[in-house]
Amino acid sequence: MLRVIHEDNHLLVVEKPVNMPVQADSSGDNDLLSEAKKYIKEKYNKPGEVYLGLVHRLDRPVGGVMVFARTSKAAGRLTEAVKSRRLVKKYAAIVEAPLRPFGSLTDYMIRDENTHSSRIVDKNAAGAQLAKLDFALVSEKNGQALVDISLQTGRHHQIRVQFAGMGRPLYGDQRYNKTARPGQQIALYAYSLTFEHPTLRESMTFTSRPCGASWANFGEELTALTNGLRCPYIDENIIAVNKQPDISVAIADGGEDTLEARLSLAFEEAYPVHRLDAATSGLVLFARNEATRDELLRLFAERDIKKLYKTYVFGAPPKREDVILLHAEKDAEGARVSVFSSPTKHSREMKTGYRTIKTFTLNGEKISLIEIELFTGRTHQIRASLAHIGCPVVGDDKYGDRRKNKLFPARLLLAAVRVELPKLSGVLAPLSGKIIAIEPPFCVNESGELVVCRM
Repeated sequence: MLRVIHEDNHLLVVEKPVNMPVQADSSGDNDLLSEAKKYIKEKYNKPGEVYLGLVHRLDRPVGGVMVFARTSKAAGRLTEAVKSRRLVKKYAAIVEAPLRPFGSLTDYMIRDENTHSSRIVDKNAAGAQLAKLDFALVSEKNGQALVDISLQTGRHHQIRVQFAGMGRPLYGDQRYNKTARPGQQIALYAYSLTFEHPTLRESMTFTSRPCGASWANFGEELTALTNGLRCPYIDENIIAVNKQPDISVAIADGGEDTLEARLSLAFEEAYPVHRLDAATSGLVLFARNEATRDELLRLFAERDIKKLYKTYVFGAPPKREDVILLHAEKDAEGARVSVFSSPTKHSREMKTGYRTIKTFTLNGEKISLIEIELFTGRTHQIRASLAHIGCPVVGDDKYGDRRKNKLFPARLLLAAVRVELPKLSGVLAPLSGKIIAIEPPFCVNESGELVVCRM
């Protein structure tokens, strides 16, 4: 039975089942376009042939969200959106772990019409077409990695070929994965589709969650992903979210779109137990029940949970490793803090530990990668403290150097990368000594370039 996600006078958004062709082919099997036309014809008692415009495709074994146009005007505008990459498809895939935390793949591909397959070729090969995609690691479990993928081009079998080319073929891919066993279902799914409505001119996003044996290892992580969240760790008590920049943590922080709001849609109960600045990326913990919430709030308040950050800063700290003790006054109206070396009447102590990992020169500037440990939790503590000692965070226009920031990717390079829980008992006993860690969404690559995750 056809699963309809959304329909109006101009659109029909549906979930394509796996192993169903989008359009009729030589197999004679039921196809999605025919099923969709049948649905429209029967529901609206349409006489004669039903019009339904096919504006994009998915490989036969791949399931996920698809949109059909119900009018010629919608078909024309959606087709143009596909050509201009304004119709955005996001895919979930499973590959063999380990996988680096993020990356971009750029290759040249050619399609073999005789074998209905594609392969990577030299850029100067006849008929070679550029193929680009971005990816971000969501979670790793039991030797498998769940990956979030965004296409920059739309080549035949692109994701399957490019991941096979990097030595991480998709689980169950019968064509490009030599270790896939007969009968395994490919773990590739178009879970999200975003485009501008052809007449209302409003951005719309539709999602669908993959299920089945190949996805069983990542059930709740996929539920989170279809709600716009990458969660490297989930159990019955906590959810660790890999927060992206420019989104607030809690509903109380303001704004309708927050991590808490998204998690509440996905899991009903989700309680924030600490914060990150909106511009800061990385790990944020949520409790899944009130008992866990109360215990985690106590642990955070007593500084029993260790939090580590990584950041790139301009210059180099005066010592390889040290603790910075400063005092801060918060200016609520200016949304910033003033920092002092000695206590003032209204200041609060800021205690920040750091360790320099490496120092190097990039774009003519001395840059240091440092690890941070917080011993207090003040507003903008890391950014304000590092700027005060002459080492502002790269990308920080509030406390740093805007002129220098223009030489680098326009984003704050600060991420919470590690949470260490202490010895625990009672409701949290299974989490005793648990360490949750990720890599920051930025790095200096082998070519000496500073790269930032684009997803």
